[in-house]
Amino acid sequence: MQKVGQLKHISLAQMKENRKGKVAEVLGGPGLQNKFMSMGIYKGREITKISHFAMKGAVAIRVGRSVVALGHGMAAKIMLEA
Repeated sequence: MQKVGQLKHISLAQMKENRKGKVAEVLGGPGLQNKFMSMGIYKGREITKISHFAMKGAVAIRVGRSVVALGHGMAAKIMLEA
């Protein structure tokens, strides 16, 4: 977890279920950022973590009116304001 000013940043993979957060930063190269953008995941967007599977499994999130499943590694690259 990183502290920037008064805001705490936590990765989507670390966030607890049924919590909302605003995307603060998307880590990774331009290809990955474009992939996230096509899913509606970008800086400033509010997302809700619905569930995750134990042992670094998939993470389900709600983005707008859509539900998206991401791998644990991809979820770790999405930093949220908590």
